[in-house]
Amino acid sequence: MNSQLTRRIDIAQAQADNAREILRREWLITNGLGGYGSGTICGMVSRRYHGMLVAALPSPYGRMVMLNHMAETLCLPNGARILIGGEEPSEAGSVGKREHYVKEFRLEHGLPIWVFEAEGYLIEKRLLLIHGQNTLNITYELLSGQDCARLELRPSVHFRGYEHDVALPLESPYTLHIHERRYELTNPALPYSLRMFVHDDQATFTHDGGRLRDIAYPTEAARGYGSQGTLWSPGFFSVELCPNHAVTLVASCEEWPTILAIHPDTAMEAGIARRQGLVDSAAPSVQESPASELVLAADQFIITPASRVEDSARAKAAGEEIRSVIAGYHWFTDWGRDTMISFEGLTLTTGRHHEARWILRTFAHYIRDGLIPNYFPDGEREGVYHTADATLWFFHAVDRYLEVTQDRATLQHLLPKLVDIIGHHLRGTRFGIGVDPADGLLRQGAEGYQLTWMDAKVDGWVVTPRRGKAVEINALWYNALRLVEGWLAAEQGPEAARPYAEHAERARLSFNQRFWSEKLGHLFDVVDGEQGDDPALRPNQVFAISLRHPVLDKSYWEPVMEKVRAELLTPVGLRTLSRSHPDYKARYFGDLRARDAAYHQGTAWAWLIGPFIDAWLKIHPEDYVGARRYLEGLIEHLDHGCVGSISEVFDAEEPFTQRACIAQAWSVAEVLRCWAKTAPITAA
Repeated sequence: MNSQLTRRIDIAQAQADNAREILRREWLITNGLGGYGSGTICGMVSRRYHGMLVAALPSPYGRMVMLNHMAETLCLPNGARILIGGEEPSEAGSVGKREHYVKEFRLEHGLPIWVFEAEGYLIEKRLLLIHGQNTLNITYELLSGQDCARLELRPSVHFRGYEHDVALPLESPYTLHIHERRYELTNPALPYSLRMFVHDDQATFTHDGGRLRDIAYPTEAARGYGSQGTLWSPGFFSVELCPNHAVTLVASCEEWPTILAIHPDTAMEAGIARRQGLVDSAAPSVQESPASELVLAADQFIITPASRVEDSARAKAAGEEIRSVIAGYHWFTDWGRDTMISFEGLTLTTGRHHEARWILRTFAHYIRDGLIPNYFPDGEREGVYHTADATLWFFHAVDRYLEVTQDRATLQHLLPKLVDIIGHHLRGTRFGIGVDPADGLLRQGAEGYQLTWMDAKVDGWVVTPRRGKAVEINALWYNALRLVEGWLAAEQGPEAARPYAEHAERARLSFNQRFWSEKLGHLFDVVDGEQGDDPALRPNQVFAISLRHPVLDKSYWEPVMEKVRAELLTPVGLRTLSRSHPDYKARYFGDLRARDAAYHQGTAWAWLIGPFIDAWLKIHPEDYVGARRYLEGLIEHLDHGCVGSISEVFDAEEPFTQRACIAQAWSVAEVLRCWAKTAPITAA
């Protein structure tokens, strides 16, 4: 086993340090389709999104929780019964009230492993989601003990959409079908079944008539959502664990021939080989821990969307594949903005160039009125387009791809589309997105819409509308113009490129005249906004320096970065608003309205450390050591939140508690990319 790809958590020590904190550490495995499994590392269910198997099903179903829970009971020769893992659902909120038998949790090659210890027995559990399938393998092995041990495994289910309220009643009855040791759970409300099979001839199943169990979801309670639900169990499997004899329970939504086609040992070997191959294919600078662990974390976000069957058929007919990026787990789908921002770290730093091309071509297919989709709703075929910046980030992603691959064929395929996007922005397109002919700057905004990345909205309240000319939108606009200028000059000659150079130069002059404030010592966040020019100190101004073609004059770089460093920098990313602002929120917690009020009003975002480091190195081009230090807090975070991954956001003040999504694509991607970028320090 490659020790570089092992991350170990001593559960007993973690509980001794803080019994409640153990609930905040979670695990995640994915299947490359958008499906996943997730829970707390101590085995308790705390979120509606938790489940052993959350399957990615074709449209219109999307992601469905198919196997919610597995309770594991050790049955001793003296008749004693010990619930060692999985927690009985009725006890889900009882952390600290009963003894826990999980001795250790670790990731090996990104796969979750538990070690249970009870009455002299050590039992190991491993999980594997087979890549490209909605199939989960749960493998148990006796590591030590007086003799063989019997283990009872009780699955519990509530088939529902992963976003649906846990309190939804179990209206339709579940039916258990049994045929030659194959077990199939069906429900008339869903045309997909949960199929289970134990790879052991001695395993038995006891059907106890079906049992309903109440379960509490404490994290959902804290988030202001329904937190009491019911699960149904058909009975339990009984397996004999003996030394050197692993037993695997398979749970799947695939057809039986697919389920039975691969032995669990072979599946595990293939899964580990695939993960090792991902690391071996990545840039040499990220092939050792902790970066190698982030290579595996990055893999969790790159998907073949299971719900868009027609798109997959179209791509294959053209000799391509469809790929997209899940923005974050648990609740995000594939988002255009997040995909383009995380594109370089997820695909280019990791050496996944073919998939990078497929992602660009996938999103190019969905361009409408000069815009790429903001996101694809789960289980639906068409995108939603209310975004002003995702399309401009598309140019950035194309640029990064071309620099690495020199793929001229893809440039020639995309260039007419990119030119058409520029044309739509110059003329004006949806949601008030268009260039102001008075100064050449890009404005955006429509009532009721949140079009920039600061997009919190609840009950019709757009928290940070930023309507007008936003600083990062114009930095991206200038960058896009310069990129198209260069591509056209190379492909069609200087005359074709000249109009774009003229638009870019006009935008640059206007930007420096309008956005720089001598009085503030930094850039306005929005000019010509609904309330005039917005003086709020936000991290968005960093993009005026960090992009390939920085729109901000060099004379302003150092004062801007000093302001950002002094007031916005934290160990886990950048705050979204200065502490001195009256709307500043130090913590992201409470119900949806309270959280959204803080989402971009102080809350620290991990992904922003990427552009910060880019800008820092432009000013201090030899300071790789200093730049690498800005990643240290996020590397330490790999033991917390979603173990082995990086959360979406953090509280803006100490102890910088992780919040929102437990694993976020652009958080992982930007830390991984910047680790590679600062790699020259290893040669010093």
